[in-house]
Amino acid sequence: MPKPIVLAVDEDATDDGPSLAWAASEAALRGAELRLLHACGDAAPDYARQFLDTLADGLRKRSPELLAVNVEAVPGDVRDALAAATASAELLVLGARGSGGFPGLLVGSTSLHLAGTAGCPVVVVPDRRGIGAGSVDGRVVVGVDAKDPDEAVLDFAFEAAERRSRSLRAVHAWRYPLLTQGRAMPPVYEKGHIEADEERLLAEVLAGWRQRYPSVDVGEASVRSGAAKELVALSADAALVVVGRHGSHAGPLSRLGSVSLAVVQNALCPVAVVPVG
Repeated sequence: MPKPIVLAVDEDATDDGPSLAWAASEAALRGAELRLLHACGDAAPDYARQFLDTLADGLRKRSPELLAVNVEAVPGDVRDALAAATASAELLVLGARGSGGFPGLLVGSTSLHLAGTAGCPVVVVPDRRGIGAGSVDGRVVVGVDAKDPDEAVLDFAFEAAERRSRSLRAVHAWRYPLLTQGRAMPPVYEKGHIEADEERLLAEVLAGWRQRYPSVDVGEASVRSGAAKELVALSADAALVVVGRHGSHAGPLSRLGSVSLAVVQNALCPVAVVPVG
């Protein structure tokens, strides 16, 4: 049986909220329990359980295909509560909107912190109505470093595309090599050769995955530009963007890395951040 999908719920949650819709659709696709989790801080959990039960009852009526919808109101800090929940979760789903009072900040600090530290994949859902796992007629997009591919990221992306019966777009961004110190003359690049090499690298990375997921229609994009810029642009008509984050750095934003951080902050569709290593 799959592990539960955990959705972080705050006091402002509504039964038509984007993150709730996405989490419910994903739980139905996976045949997994949906768990609505609210951290109460120092407040008594009784009120939290009431509005959680109301949300859960509405979900059960609207989505009878859901395996189970359970609620949990826990004391303490929201970051600590959600971090603990990820130890036994298949996926943590977060809304992008923060409550810090800074309207220019598209993604709240708690969502960014958990995207960089959670023990399971995290999906950050923008605050846009109509977003759900099956409501956006778009493909799945995945960022790929063809020179050092992350298996966990590719596995998540291919499974997501197969589960949704959607196509997959794999994006590999590259740049010309930097100048080495001490060169008297600027390098002369064989533009066509470098582009061909980068395209070949990406094709080689994807070859085995195509065999493993024969039903997924895979498109390749090897682009000479910033990876974040390309992924954000593709998010405009995507169902999901998948990126990775590494655990070798001290701070949560450092673990996200510049590309994943920029995508989470600016994407127009849900973004899955997959732990690597």
